[in-house]
Amino acid sequence: MVLRAIEQKIESLFEGVFGRAFRTNVQPVELARKLAKEMDDHRTVSVSRVYVPNEYTVYLSSADHEQFTGYESSLVSELEEYLAEHAKRESYALLTPAKVLLEVDEDLDLGEFGIATRMVQPRQGGARKPVADAPEGQVEPGATMIYKPKTAAAPAAEDAPPPEVEREVAILNWDGQTMRVDKRRVLLGRSRECDIQVEDPNVSRRHAELRQEGSTYWIVDLESTNGVEVNGERVKRARLSSGDTFTVGSTEISFTTERE
Repeated sequence: MVLRAIEQKIESLFEGVFGRAFRTNVQPVELARKLAKEMDDHRTVSVSRVYVPNEYTVYLSSADHEQFTGYESSLVSELEEYLAEHAKRESYALLTPAKVLLEVDEDLDLGEFGIATRMVQPRQGGARKPVADAPEGQVEPGATMIYKPKTAAAPAAEDAPPPEVEREVAILNWDGQTMRVDKRRVLLGRSRECDIQVEDPNVSRRHAELRQEGSTYWIVDLESTNGVEVNGERVKRARLSSGDTFTVGSTEISFTTERE
C-alpha cells in the first residue's frame, strides 16, 4: 500500500500536459518499478544480510529528459523514497540511503531508458569507511540495463508463411583468439570468474562487460583502473557496431557481427 501511495504521488507530479506527453514516452511510474527490479536483480548475499545497490543512474534520451524540466528534483526525491520503501519491505540492507541520478544519453531513442547500478561504500574524511558485514569490493557498477517501449505487433496476414528469424551473433578477436558470443552478458577481466579471461597485467579483475540488448551490443566499463577505449576514444559505456575495436588495458579486441 505504501509503494502504491508513492506511485500515485509520482503520477500526480505529471498531471495535465506533462502526463499526457509521458504516456507516449517514458512514464515516471515505469522508472520507479524498473528501479526496484534492478535493486532485486543486483542483490549481494553477505554473512547475515542481503545488500543491494545504493546508487542508480537513469539514462534518458534528450527528448525524454527535456520533459522533466522544472520537475526533476521532485521526481528524483520520489524515486529515492520508492527505493527506500522497497528495500524496507524486502528487508534489504543499504550501505547509504538510495541515490538516483538522471543523465542524458544521445544513443537512446525516444521512449528508451537505461539503468546502471552501483554499490558505493560510505566515506568518512575522504577515506572509505569500513562497514561491518558489508560485502568487500562492491564499488563496481553493474551493466546498464536498457528498457525499450512495448509496441503492439501488427496482425499477421492470413495464410502468410511465418517469417524467417535471423539471429545476430557477435564475434570477438584478440591475441590470436576468437570467441563467438552466445550469451547476452559477457564479463571481461583477469579473474578466472570472467567469461573472457584476458592475460594482461593492465586489465582489472572485472574490467568490462559486453551486453546484448535486442540487436544492439554495448561495452560497459566496470570502473576499471585503466578504462575502456572504443576506436581510440575513452568511454564509460558505448554502443558497438560491427568492425569496431575496443581496448581493455593494453589488449585490443575487434568486434564483428554475423547473422546465422
